[in-house]
Amino acid sequence: MSNTSNLPIIAIFVPFFSAFVIALIGEKGIKVSKCIAILATLVAFIAITCMIIPIWNDGGIITYWLGNWSPEKLWAIGIGLEVDAFGLLVGLIIGTTCLLSSIYAFRYMDKDNGLEKYYSMFLLLCGSMIAYVFSGDLFNMYVMLEIMTFAAIGLTAFRNHKYKAIESSFKYIVIGSLGSALILLGTVLLYSKVHTLNLAQISALMHNQGFDVTSNMALALMLTGYAVKAFLVPCHTWPPDAHMAAPSSISMLLSGVMSKTGVYGLIRILFMLYRGQALNNEFIGALIIVWGTLTMVVGAVMAIQQYDFKRLLAYSSVSQLGYVIVGFGIGLLDRTGINIIGTFGGVYHMINHATFKSLLFLCAGVMIYRAGTTDIREMGGFSKKMPFTTLFFLIGAASIAGVPPFNGFVSKWLIYQATFEAGYWPVTVIALLVSVITLAYFVKLGQSVFFGDMNKEKWNNLKEAPAWMLVPMGILAVLCSVQGTVWEFIAEKIIEPVTYSIYNINNYIDVMFEEGYAANMFGKDIAIPSMTKEMAGYYSPINWLILFVILLVGFMVIAAFNVKRHTASQVDIEDTKYDIFTGGEAEEHSHMAGNDLFWGLKHQFRPFFNGMKNAHSGIVNDYVLWVVGTLAVVLIYVFIVL
Repeated sequence: MSNTSNLPIIAIFVPFFSAFVIALIGEKGIKVSKCIAILATLVAFIAITCMIIPIWNDGGIITYWLGNWSPEKLWAIGIGLEVDAFGLLVGLIIGTTCLLSSIYAFRYMDKDNGLEKYYSMFLLLCGSMIAYVFSGDLFNMYVMLEIMTFAAIGLTAFRNHKYKAIESSFKYIVIGSLGSALILLGTVLLYSKVHTLNLAQISALMHNQGFDVTSNMALALMLTGYAVKAFLVPCHTWPPDAHMAAPSSISMLLSGVMSKTGVYGLIRILFMLYRGQALNNEFIGALIIVWGTLTMVVGAVMAIQQYDFKRLLAYSSVSQLGYVIVGFGIGLLDRTGINIIGTFGGVYHMINHATFKSLLFLCAGVMIYRAGTTDIREMGGFSKKMPFTTLFFLIGAASIAGVPPFNGFVSKWLIYQATFEAGYWPVTVIALLVSVITLAYFVKLGQSVFFGDMNKEKWNNLKEAPAWMLVPMGILAVLCSVQGTVWEFIAEKIIEPVTYSIYNINNYIDVMFEEGYAANMFGKDIAIPSMTKEMAGYYSPINWLILFVILLVGFMVIAAFNVKRHTASQVDIEDTKYDIFTGGEAEEHSHMAGNDLFWGLKHQFRPFFNGMKNAHSGIVNDYVLWVVGTLAVVLIYVFIVL
């Protein structure tokens, strides 16, 4: 069912137009610019929200042809916007977080200058992200991707009086541009094959004409390019620097939202453009599952070694996106009801990650605003001065670690179930262990920042965050709780229609052309698997709880029994006790005993942790080679299995 509406173009145009208005106003009207930014994001959010009933409730798809250039003789000649349930979900995530970010920045950015540049780039980022997920044109997606990339690079370098901002933006522009170039080259190859850029028509024509060397090459190029945008290992090296250097109101967008645009691109490619080829070939699904598993492990291992609040959160984002990718990888295996639970869980974790990671980055922003640092070695006991921020952090930490009844528990549970039922039980075990590590480094982070002893001389005048900053944090904290407690309603009203739309390629194609166009091109209707929330096994959690406890106990036993005992003459205790993330910080702020779980983690797995840390050299040349190497591996794999 198609529904032509102006809502998509309104949601896109208002932020873009407002960005240019703010640029014209200049630095003399900063308060006006702040209000314009909030108003523009509010209008975009309302426009997106108004599409919920016709799309999620009525099962429709909203279309809009720019300039009224509709297809001629069943051939797309113009740029079309097409918003289905999946696109609306990502658009709603973008609209919500952009609105909350603009409210948060009202006070958070008041210590900076040049804010007219900040708000112009901020609104360009918001508008381009919305246009990207609403676009039904492959090249227009690339154009919007470039706008959002360069807006994000400018915002990363905004506080350019700090050398880290310049360094991180340079890494971003080099690696990000490489990813964009791969996407563009893949787009060119597809155009050379089918002579159209419309997503729906590309999908139909590719299946009608068959797949060949050109389409396989394009697949490998775009998979690698979008892996850069989605933080997939080893293309994950730019986010930690960018997230750390950017203002926290932007870090929440880079991590919680922009990463989803990369995932969105991967899903459109695999489930739509290459649907017949990818879904009928278990090797493509296996590639995505292994890629996601590697991402979740490496992200967690690097996160536990960090001592910067925001850098830890950045690596944590890498790890959590691994869960999302694994879920969608399971969904690629076939069209059975069992494996579709992976897609179900991947969609849910996309929502949850955007919520709890945005909340945690805003908590980190409070540290910068009030304490002027994100170095956790300098903090301690902040809960005494910041009770609301502490509460919001604890909710976010419990959510990301998958502690019930918060939202991360439900989506991770779905992914555990999907991997186990699909026969990928080693991935289930790894995912559980990564959740344990996630809980461990957030326990350490919370203990180091909010509890323990406080340096009263240094932090005696510390204050709670302003209301303008607490309100967005409170909204996100409530969402973390609601998404975990009323999950049945969310699953039925949001997750099910979104998952269904990902598989319902027939409808996506037909609404842009005419009824039966897809079936005529495919030669048949593509079957859509049935799905219900009961398939997740949520109602019988005892087996999973037992497995989780066994793994946790086993992990702790290994760490405890293998700890080498040393006398004072054998080892300098301070070398281990005060080493960050392995046993405490400075002596007067030592929050945990030296011989604890973190001490064991470091010393029992020293070669692994040190090797992983040393591999991240910080040299952009090395990271570029990682991306090129990834492309080579994916190319070889694709041509072998397809």
